Amino acid sequence: MKDKHRNGRSQEPSGQGRSSPGRNGNGRSHGHGNRPARGNGGPPQIKGRSLWLYGIHPVLAALANPRRRAVRVLMTAEAEASIGARLEVLGQSNPSGLPTPEIVSREIIDRSLPRGAVHQGVAAQVQGLDDTDIEDICRATEGLDNARVIILDQVTDPHNVGAVIRSAAAFNAAAVILPERNSPGDGGVLAKSASGALERVALVRVVNLSRALQRLKQAGFWCVGLDGDAQTPINEADLSGRVALVLGGEGEGLRRLTREHCDLMVRIPINRGMDSLNVSNAAAISLYELARRS
Repeated sequence: MKDKHRNGRSQEPSGQGRSSPGRNGNGRSHGHGNRPARGNGGPPQIKGRSLWLYGIHPVLAALANPRRRAVRVLMTAEAEASIGARLEVLGQSNPSGLPTPEIVSREIIDRSLPRGAVHQGVAAQVQGLDDTDIEDICRATEGLDNARVIILDQVTDPHNVGAVIRSAAAFNAAAVILPERNSPGDGGVLAKSASGALERVALVRVVNLSRALQRLKQAGFWCVGLDGDAQTPINEADLSGRVALVLGGEGEGLRRLTREHCDLMVRIPINRGMDSLNVSNAAAISLYELARRS
């Protein structure tokens, strides 16, 4: 892995310039926030960028991921009653321990997150994951005859990218690859949409998507692009072996250079009265078709 913590584009607020969540006016923690962290006697120190994740599934998945480092966990009393026991188990199994949850009001959690974030009474400040590059993916999938990866071209909505990552995890894809420019950061919105899958599927950002496709070809991947105007229906195509599934954003679709680097273009046969599917739906259908074949 190279250039650790390079992807600093997340737009999640850091909380700087506000009252510190979990603290009242005289500096004391609300509820149980003054208890020592489990396992190591104090909160772990985060190096590099940090971000806020929220929602029960994303937070639990992040805290269970040994590659993550967590510095704070904010919870309402209701959330602690629901998942507190699971956090205790995670804290005992984590060699570095976990920070003790600070029991706070929903309003305090709201102030740490983007407006309208659906946090379910749980938020965690964590360290960004180390970057993964194309070479990491080529090494990780070496020798896997039915390896799958997804490439996203001009997909800018974090909800869509998160949903694609969730489908990738469901169908055992090794990675979701997207360009560094014009793509969403891996912050709370994307993580919430991925529902914990961000901890299981590698998210790879590349400078040049065409070069990334060329490298995947060298590693034995068959690059298959999706296009509503393609002649070949996906259910009639030969999709055996290692496949890199290439999807474009709604409206624009695949860029010309991306399309030219695909070995085959296929379409999902849908009602002629509909122009296209949402990219996350198209990814799920295509991944299912690949899984069904293998």
